[in-house]
Amino acid sequence: MELTFPVIDFSKLNGEERAAAMEMIKDACENWGFFELVNHGISHELMDTVERLTKEHYRKCMEQRFKEMVASKGLEAVQSEINDMDWESTFFLRHLPESNMSEIPDLEEDYRSEFTSFSYTVSMMKNGLMFNFFFSGNRKVMKEFAVELEKLAEQLLDLLCENLGLEPGYLKKVFYGSKGPTFGTKVSNYPPCPKPDLIKGLRAHTDAGGIILLFQDDKVSGLQLLKDGQWIDVPPMKHSIVINLGDQLEVITNGKYKSVMHRVIAQTDGTRMSIASFYNPGSDAVIYPAPALLEKEADKSQVYPKFVFEDYMKLYAGLKFQAKEPRFEALKTVESAVNLGPIATV
Repeated sequence: MELTFPVIDFSKLNGEERAAAMEMIKDACENWGFFELVNHGISHELMDTVERLTKEHYRKCMEQRFKEMVASKGLEAVQSEINDMDWESTFFLRHLPESNMSEIPDLEEDYRSEFTSFSYTVSMMKNGLMFNFFFSGNRKVMKEFAVELEKLAEQLLDLLCENLGLEPGYLKKVFYGSKGPTFGTKVSNYPPCPKPDLIKGLRAHTDAGGIILLFQDDKVSGLQLLKDGQWIDVPPMKHSIVINLGDQLEVITNGKYKSVMHRVIAQTDGTRMSIASFYNPGSDAVIYPAPALLEKEADKSQVYPKFVFEDYMKLYAGLKFQAKEPRFEALKTVESAVNLGPIATV
């Protein structure tokens, strides 16, 4: 049976079809861990500008360095599968709790006038080493886009609370910690690859954090998720935002919602753009299954540990491309040391 990837019209939440849209979100969270939003309220003009600037920046500032890295590693001539490296070029932006804008010098004027600051990494990872090249951009468009994504993330968390029967704002409160949530963006380009059968664009993994909002290329595909033992394509759609759930939401829902393995398949033609924004708990937020859900499911015991999010991230850093279950098990051994204080009020 062919599986149909869930695509949800976000505008229907404001009308007579709200109940059906909420049910689609519920089903996607329980059975897919992914869904795609259309009519989500973010300006198409803004998205088009972000895409144009991102692709221009890759061509001007990153493409040649990526080619040099490939040549230095002899990757075009590999004859066997490579399992410790990704075929991607990336940079990272931090939005919350503090922007990294002031830390980075400026890029050329035409880009600087429209783009938020960032540091970036041309990323070919091997044996845990990253080859880093720090550059800068600037302010306006990406900052505006990040604000819109943050609002959308918080709307989605409230909708998840509603579907789960949790008090309004519960997930945002859990994520808050002492300084608020962490929110950042990974901007990736996946150039044409001569050996896509031997090297992945990005190896299979689950995401460590909370809720992820992805603006992806609508012409070059490559993102896949694992469902029922099959790799399913996430369809490229113009002006859509792909949503997926991270490990922390699996923990908080005691497994009712799942984070799902996904990967990027490198392509022989075309460079794929990917702008993934991660709305995550604060570093000192304490994560644990929601007591209200445990009370509702009296026949189901607490499956997941409680832990400080920063401790999870330290563990994840070395185990990203492995199964998530051993990470949860490892944290059970330190669970008794976590002081489960009250959830912050915001």
